[in-house]
Amino acid sequence: MILVYSELKDGKIRKPSLEALSEARRLADASGKTVGALFVGADLAGVEEAAAYGADTIVKIEGASLAAYSSDAFAAAIADTVKAKGATVLLAAATSTGKDVAPRVAARLDAGYAADVTGLCMAGGKLQAVRPVYAGKANATVDFTSAIQVATTRPNVFAVTANAKAGAVEALPAPADSFKAVVKEILAKVGGKLDLTEADVIVSGGRGMGSGENFKLLEDLAEALGGVVGASRAAVDAGWGIPHSQQVGQTGKVVSPTLYIAVGISGAIQHVAGMSTSKVIVAINKDPEAPIFKLASYGIVGDLFTVVPELTAAVKAAKA
Repeated sequence: MILVYSELKDGKIRKPSLEALSEARRLADASGKTVGALFVGADLAGVEEAAAYGADTIVKIEGASLAAYSSDAFAAAIADTVKAKGATVLLAAATSTGKDVAPRVAARLDAGYAADVTGLCMAGGKLQAVRPVYAGKANATVDFTSAIQVATTRPNVFAVTANAKAGAVEALPAPADSFKAVVKEILAKVGGKLDLTEADVIVSGGRGMGSGENFKLLEDLAEALGGVVGASRAAVDAGWGIPHSQQVGQTGKVVSPTLYIAVGISGAIQHVAGMSTSKVIVAINKDPEAPIFKLASYGIVGDLFTVVPELTAAVKAAKA
């Protein structure tokens, strides 16, 4: 069995989890395996949706101790399920939760682990993964020698594919409440914007923006395109009031949108590491020698304070 740890948000399966589930279905069809979707939490309404995306079995583990995400509790629940179901492959989306819990599960299972993968296949009955290395300058193909293989899939890389299966729901008991740490409260920032890692369109600004107030230009363009605003580390560290949650790069978030617009960003390797797998990259910079142009699908050499408003107006006119 290929087991997929799946996350819920507001009663719906998160898109990165649907991507991992769809990829698991493709792998299972090619190797004669079955697919299980695993949900962990206190109120798991909406898990049946997994059947529409390839889950032969839906496993849910509910308990009061699982109301808030806890590294120890969730890792124990997932590892126990892998053993109980005899799964040989565990996939999870490379979200903040997936990146935290998957290596912990791998350690509990003495399993090989590949993080933030951009390609998967089955070779010789075992998982084989492709993942970026050297800050995105190259891709490495990773083979597993362990009996159980664990990997996290980079969001927005794998396609979401509907493939209806039986999706029989099975409930398993929650692990015993004997954890080293317990989450008592989560203070979340209020906001309805889509997370950068799940966005199809990202408009990012760098040092060339000059100030935080000028990011309003990017917000207008992002709104016109139906996207969100990102930033380089230089912009975040400049003291312009841009939160770290908007940072794209090696020390920020790794994104793979359909469209990535880099405005006033030179293209330092640390930033490129976080966005090089974007499908289409548009660079806007007044320096024709900026490294970002080597990576860009399209480049505009010009003053961003002229180009961006004109681009926004053109998008709005096209949509009118």
